[in-house]
Amino acid sequence: MSMQKDNKKAIIGWAFYDWANSAFATTVMAGFFPLFFKKYWSAGADTTISTARLGLANSAAGIVVALLAPLLGAIADKGTAKKKFLFFFAFTGVVMTSSLYMVSQGDWQMAVILYVVATVGFSGSNIFYDSLITGVSSDKKLDFVSALGFSFGYLGGGLLFTLNVWMTLSPGTFGFENAGEAVRFSFLTVGIWWAVFSIPVFLFVKEPENAGAVQGAGALKAGINQLKVTFREIRHLKTVFLFLGAYWMYIDGVDTIVRMAVDYGISIGFESDDLIKALLITQFVGFPSAIVFGYLGQRIGAKQAIFIAITVYLFVTLWGAFMKEAREFYILAVVIGLVQGGIQALSRSFYARIIPKNKSAEYFGFYNMLGKFAAVFGPAIMGGVGLVVRNMGYSSDTASRISILSLTVLFIIGGALLFFVDEEKGIQEAKYLEKNNSVR
Repeated sequence: MSMQKDNKKAIIGWAFYDWANSAFATTVMAGFFPLFFKKYWSAGADTTISTARLGLANSAAGIVVALLAPLLGAIADKGTAKKKFLFFFAFTGVVMTSSLYMVSQGDWQMAVILYVVATVGFSGSNIFYDSLITGVSSDKKLDFVSALGFSFGYLGGGLLFTLNVWMTLSPGTFGFENAGEAVRFSFLTVGIWWAVFSIPVFLFVKEPENAGAVQGAGALKAGINQLKVTFREIRHLKTVFLFLGAYWMYIDGVDTIVRMAVDYGISIGFESDDLIKALLITQFVGFPSAIVFGYLGQRIGAKQAIFIAITVYLFVTLWGAFMKEAREFYILAVVIGLVQGGIQALSRSFYARIIPKNKSAEYFGFYNMLGKFAAVFGPAIMGGVGLVVRNMGYSSDTASRISILSLTVLFIIGGALLFFVDEEKGIQEAKYLEKNNSVR
């Protein structure tokens, strides 16, 4: 299957899945769900309570994916089933997201259930989408291809989000009675968008062949056995282990900011329209910036470029805790857009270099497992800190600001661990395992 590597049609087809599912990340996860959850499905609840509910919803979804990811990856590798699993999780996400359209006002419990399952679909599909990168790109182009995917995601997600925002700002233009009806319909558009633009990855990306592939129950048994072997292997892949620890910390902060930014803005008194516009700015700044970061990774190395992004995020978190005016939120949106896609893309390509290629789905299962555990701890820390400070007698505004400030520790620890990661050593460790199949 080496002929597929660096094939333009395969690369574009692969990148289009980012275009497809980023509509969920943007319109649902970062934009309308936290906004609608607070003002419609949790109408009348204290802002601290609704923040805690949203944090727990994100954490619950993260736990489910984190527990399943490595096993699913191992089964997919053994059964040559990456695309089948990708289809299953994408389909689940599409159906659950579309179903949010039918949830009535005040029914926050049903909204949480559908959101959790939709997020599991979104996150689960990314395990197998990410793992397919080693089949479409050579090592030399990993940074660029990974960045291209995120760039597509920012553009695609941003375009649909722009339409959705227009619908909510001018509902009459689209035949809606009010903005609330337009927001509900937006969830349906995300499902349709996700489904339609997922088609290229299934048409143009061929799954790498596995001579030892097994099917059905045999794949399950082989996957479980392979997972046991990998737990033994990971002790010898010290570079992978260390990088995953660093990634766990800093991506925790990144994901939490993505998921909780709108909620945080509302909690400290900003208008919904300002927050949505800021999200749009992040999307369209992120589109070219992700590609620039891909080239930057090729020029100075992915590790050094990730360090730059972590430093920027640390600055953003500190500034965010003390900002007072909506224009500051806009400035921060631009700054985040410059680095968000870059840190995600280069983390993926850096990791792809230091893992055994013949077990990419399984190792990306671990990668996504830690990423999702990060999505467990980040929102939970933010919500928990906010509740503790609020219960100490401080105002909701102060509690919210201290909760966002608590995220700085994640970037500091992540950056410190990344400093000790040796890429060349990791590449050699991965090649040794590929050559020797496994470590006993």
